[in-house]
Amino acid sequence: MYHDVVDVGCRCGVEGGLRGAGYPYGAGMELYLVRHAIAERRDRARWPDDAERPLAPDGAERFHAAARGVRALGISVDAVLASPYVRAWSTAEILAAEASWPAPVRWPELEPEIDPAACLGSLRGRSESALALVGHQPQLGRLASLFLSGDPEGLDLEVKKGAVICVSADELEPGASRLRWSASPKLLRGIGR
Repeated sequence: MYHDVVDVGCRCGVEGGLRGAGYPYGAGMELYLVRHAIAERRDRARWPDDAERPLAPDGAERFHAAARGVRALGISVDAVLASPYVRAWSTAEILAAEASWPAPVRWPELEPEIDPAACLGSLRGRSESALALVGHQPQLGRLASLFLSGDPEGLDLEVKKGAVICVSADELEPGASRLRWSASPKLLRGIGR
C-alpha cells in the first residue's frame, strides 16, 4: 500500500495520522515543503504582475485530488505559511479545504525571489512541531538544499508542481535536517482516490 512508501516516522499514517505520538527525534520540527499546483501560463497581457497569476482550472482540480492524498496519509501540521502569490495562496487554501490543514498565513519570505537563507531565518523562533511551507521553484528546492546540505546550491533539487517534501529538522540551521520523504502529485492523487 502507498502509505508504506511514505510513512517513515513523519506525522503520517493510515488511521488519522500520528499526531500526538511524539516526534521520533526529540524536540525537532517537521517541515512540509509544498510547491504550488499547476498555474496558468505566463501572460503579461492578462497578469502584468506575475504575483496575480492564478492556478489553471485543471491544475486546481488535480491538486484537490493530491490534497485528498495528503489527508488519506493522515499528515497534519500546526501551521501553514504560504507565499502571497495567488497560485501559492490558492494551493494552501486547497490544502486547508481538502486535507484539513490550518488556514494559511501570508509569508512574504516564500515569494520566489527571496533568498533561502532569509526564509530560513524568518522561521527561527517558531514553536510548531509540524509546519507547511507553500511556495515556488526554484526557491523551495534551494531551501530544501539549505536545510539538508547547508548550501542552497549544494543539491540540485527540483520540486514538481503540487509535490510535497517532508524534511525533519532537529534545529532550524543550515545542514541540520534530514530528508524524510518526497511525494509527487501523481503519487498523492493515487493515494487520494
